[in-house]
Amino acid sequence: MERKRVPLGNYITEYSVRNRSGEDIPVYSVTNSQGFCTEYFDKEVASKDKTTYKIVPRGYFAYNPSRINVGSVDWQRCEGRVIVSPLYNVFSVSEKMEQQYLFYFLKSNVGRQMIKAKASGSVRDNLKMDMLKEMTIPERTIEEQKKCVATLDALKTIISLWEKELEKLDELIKARFVEMFGTLDNPSQEFAKATLKELCNKITDGKHGGCKAEEGTERYFVGAREIYDDEVHYNTAPEINIDEFEKDYKRCNIEIGDFLIVNTGATIGKSAIATDERTEHTLLQKSVALLKVKKEVLNPVFLKWCYRVNTQMYIVKSASAQPNLLLSKINATVIYVPNIELQNQFVSFVEQVDKSKVAVQKALEESQLLFDSLMQEYFG
Repeated sequence: MERKRVPLGNYITEYSVRNRSGEDIPVYSVTNSQGFCTEYFDKEVASKDKTTYKIVPRGYFAYNPSRINVGSVDWQRCEGRVIVSPLYNVFSVSEKMEQQYLFYFLKSNVGRQMIKAKASGSVRDNLKMDMLKEMTIPERTIEEQKKCVATLDALKTIISLWEKELEKLDELIKARFVEMFGTLDNPSQEFAKATLKELCNKITDGKHGGCKAEEGTERYFVGAREIYDDEVHYNTAPEINIDEFEKDYKRCNIEIGDFLIVNTGATIGKSAIATDERTEHTLLQKSVALLKVKKEVLNPVFLKWCYRVNTQMYIVKSASAQPNLLLSKINATVIYVPNIELQNQFVSFVEQVDKSKVAVQKALEESQLLFDSLMQEYFG
């Protein structure tokens, strides 16, 4: 039986009290990933006139009207009172609504779709308080809300534990790498050294410029956003025109076993080894560098973890807003080169740990799937 839906306006009340007296109240922001946080503010913000800033008492909500569509909303449980930018909207919740229940609703796919639908077409897609109040939520008693929250909280805890377990396994691999090889600045023994140019048959980047999109070609245009979690993710890679693919693939002919690294932007340094059956139907974008290692002297898995442990290999000090790892820097990078037998010994250890990671990743995905299905059940 479908539950009756009621407007949020039945439960929430706008709160627009300013810090008129200029009290020294902590300044916060609300982000989609962290909720209420202080790290986005520096001394310049702290010295500004904050008499127009809005007060958010403990238990009250605040959101950025132009960013709630990406999840920038939270309820305040950090301090007795905080203040936020005057651009934010602040509201209280009645005793008939659990704050965490409302929070989960606003962060759910159902809630976010409603937010986007309401805000679409308004100035900068801002969600005004009146629009928020018009959104509807399944009607539940406070006791029922608490049960929903308890279940979702428990699942979030489980998901967090699995994520931490994956991080621990990665740290284990890093620790083993340092134990066997040390760092570039402090190697565990005297190893031979060489530049990546000397250790690779080819170092290049992807196509400079765009490609004509064309569905059904099974030719993929892979950029920085597709490389994360040590893999190439094809679910977001557009299919492109075959003639354009053939024209540019010769220069950047990615093959199974090649090493890929993001060379620009926020995810610079993320890497993967090409293993997917679609690899030879893939054209790289400029944001990804391709390294074809000489496998008789350098194992690509060793190189991947060399980058992971020695972050100075890709961290770039740049005057521009966007860092770029130039091909010239990659070519000139000097690394140690243990004998291939020792590298392969490390790779065998990685493969064993990866088996554990597969099991943890599966448990994480199953927990996330259950969480998502319950969110849909509770709020859809």
